[in-house]
Amino acid sequence: MTGIKRLSPQQSRRVNALVKKSCCNCDNGNCILLDDGDECVCPQLISYSLLCKWFKTAVLPNDTLLYAELFHAEDKKRCTVCGTSFASKSNSVKYCPDCRKRITRQQAAERMRKRRTRVTE
Repeated sequence: MTGIKRLSPQQSRRVNALVKKSCCNCDNGNCILLDDGDECVCPQLISYSLLCKWFKTAVLPNDTLLYAELFHAEDKKRCTVCGTSFASKSNSVKYCPDCRKRITRQQAAERMRKRRTRVTE
C-alpha cells in the first residue's frame, strides 16, 4: 500500500463521505493528527489522492468495494446474472448482493416445489 493513489471524482466523493462518517481523526473537517495548535484541514478532504496512512489502513477497508477498486483489483468479482462488479471475501461467491437475494429465493422455491412433488407421489 505504498505510493500515492490518484482518485477519480466519484472515488474522491466516496472517500470524503467515508472520512466524514468513519474517521476518528476527522473533527468537523479538521485532522486531529496534524493539529499543532492551529486547525489543519484533513488532506483527504481536499485532494484527489490517498495521502493519509491512517485512512488507508484503518478506515478504507470498511468500504470493501472502494478498497478493492483502489488496491486489489483481483478481489472484485463480476455477478454471473447482471454482470456488475462487487467485492467478495470468498472465492466461491457468484452473485452480487442484490442478485443473491433473488436467486436464493428462487432456489428455495424450486427446492420446496420438488419436495412437495416427491411427497405427493
